[in-house]
Amino acid sequence: MNWAFLQGLVSGVNKYSTAFGRIWLSLVFIFRLLVLLVAAEKVWGDEQREFDCNTREPGCHNVCYDHFFPISPSRLWALQLIFVTCPSLLVVLHVAYRDDRERKHELKYGEGCSHLYKDTSKKQGGLWWTYLFSLIVKMAVDAVFIFLVFYIYEATFFPLLVRCQEAPCPQVTDCYISRSTEKRIFTIFLVVVSLVCILLTFCEILYLIFKRCHECVISQKLNKRERHNASLFSQASKHNQDNMTEMALVNKANSHSSTKNMSAPAYNAAIS
Repeated sequence: MNWAFLQGLVSGVNKYSTAFGRIWLSLVFIFRLLVLLVAAEKVWGDEQREFDCNTREPGCHNVCYDHFFPISPSRLWALQLIFVTCPSLLVVLHVAYRDDRERKHELKYGEGCSHLYKDTSKKQGGLWWTYLFSLIVKMAVDAVFIFLVFYIYEATFFPLLVRCQEAPCPQVTDCYISRSTEKRIFTIFLVVVSLVCILLTFCEILYLIFKRCHECVISQKLNKRERHNASLFSQASKHNQDNMTEMALVNKANSHSSTKNMSAPAYNAAIS
């Protein structure tokens, strides 16, 4: 697994994330990826070789190990890290899709044409829903893997002694886990970090929803204000038009009256 490639790929979403998303990304790569790379090989690398049972019955050792460790903890954490970071790529792909649409639109209508998006990376419309969906998936993945840790290892977190009575073991067999305390500490640490990541993701979801609601309320207020101003402007325009019509009628009446007054003396002079 090329972890450097994964880190570089997922880090591209950092510029599209909120403050909570950046903190989440830091936790993932500092307290999960680095801990997994540095400690996993040394802490869990010898688990099967040094898993010791007090019997030499052929196959008993392997059966007991498979019973208590159906999946290696290091591989389980690696799978969790892969699955929890993949949803972030949806945001990067959606932004890339927007950029491609914008580029094709400019090629078709020219550089001076109107843009399809004011900002291709702004979380509005479909991108907002994509980002929210990625957060929900990340939170669900972390929750599922925490459940799997408790379910697979039966919430014992690597005790010093485990008892196995699986076939072909002839009787209840005592088995010993190497460096169980160290493994327990690292497991609890990774579980706590996963819980913190879930909390951060939940806070980011609430932040997105509240921010969206706030933008909708402000937009409605602005639209209402614009409609009110448009109504006032329309009424003022109509009032001015009525005044101009009334003034035109008054001017016309005055002009007609003046013409009549001028023609009356001439008529009187003709009679006299």
